[in-house]
Amino acid sequence: MRRSLLTIPAVSIGSSVAFNAYADSGVPALSDYQPMFFEDSQWQFILAATDRLIPRDEHGPGALEAHVPVFIDKELAGSYGRADDWYMEGPFHVDADEALGYQLPHTPADIYRLGIRATNDYCRQRFDRDFTALSRDDQETVLRALEKGTPDFARLGVQDLPSKTFFSFLLQNTKEGFLADPIYGGNRHMVGWKLLGFTGARASFREWVDQYDRDYPLGPVSLSGERG
Repeated sequence: MRRSLLTIPAVSIGSSVAFNAYADSGVPALSDYQPMFFEDSQWQFILAATDRLIPRDEHGPGALEAHVPVFIDKELAGSYGRADDWYMEGPFHVDADEALGYQLPHTPADIYRLGIRATNDYCRQRFDRDFTALSRDDQETVLRALEKGTPDFARLGVQDLPSKTFFSFLLQNTKEGFLADPIYGGNRHMVGWKLLGFTGARASFREWVDQYDRDYPLGPVSLSGERG
């Protein structure tokens, strides 16, 4: 997972260090956030799933510390969730080549609602409990199954949504929430940028771009002016 984060282009995102006093202000705790899109059970699913995808470890904070669930919730509550700027007219060909673009009749908001429901149904069939009630090891087993497309969502009552597609949206949005500018709700205190040594929205650091053997001495800066 840590290696896969590096596949996000620098233009789309913006070493863990202590937060300064400025960064600690104005950002509520994750437990105080009131979801705009997710219902409570769905919110608990997102908390658990993103925590397994980017867990906190010896390298630094994970998805929960970065407020990745907040980022996903805000994205789905807005134009992205509604697919406002996507072409959503049929016909749809689910098995078409990826080069032909998005080929499902579901908006991102629909994908999450349907995907969470079907994943919980799959968990109840296999483990006799919902995803959030599983052990961490079993949660990871389920996520790996989704990544491979093993659960047949059609047999669980969800048509035209491969389980692999739901996982790909969840993983991509989790990575985006970990690395996007904090103005969008995730990457709280720029923890993702600090982990990678990314400078954020600093005006100029040209003198450092070719100094590969030295750590950049200044922390990142967000679009809002927050400094790490």
